[in-house]
Amino acid sequence: MGLLEEWRAGAYSQEADKQVIQKFWTDYFLVEKGVYEQLLKEPEEVVKGTVKELADKYELPILTMVGFLDGIDDSLIEKNPIEDDLAEDTKVSLAFDKEKLYKNMVDAKADWLYELPAWSDIFDEAKRAELYKEAKKANTIVKGPKVGRNDVCPCGSKKKYKKCCGR
Repeated sequence: MGLLEEWRAGAYSQEADKQVIQKFWTDYFLVEKGVYEQLLKEPEEVVKGTVKELADKYELPILTMVGFLDGIDDSLIEKNPIEDDLAEDTKVSLAFDKEKLYKNMVDAKADWLYELPAWSDIFDEAKRAELYKEAKKANTIVKGPKVGRNDVCPCGSKKKYKKCCGR
């Protein structure tokens, strides 16, 4: 079993006690917040290394670093090979797209991350509001106008909806 599978098996276990899983995620989110605080201090610095080197740098267990890599992967400029048998010696990069990272944090409803004070040094308040709005809008489903029973059917048959597709 690769590291990513091992991380996911533990983090998303259906057999584990709910309180144990809740404590696991509470602890993980605190660790994750600490790593993001360090990354956002120097947002232009490209942090690279093996999984083990980054785990050592941020003083994390290997599997916690794997979980962090899994979480940040969609926000990276260039994705890491985390799905391809990730190992301790796999070279990875934490070069992230700042806008994408902020939007993904909003999308994940991770207010403890997108409200970090370091974001105010990266984006002004207006830009953060714009990114927040874009992230929220991206997941909003807009339904078209409702077709009434006596309206012309949208399929193009020129029949009333109730006599055509509304049956």
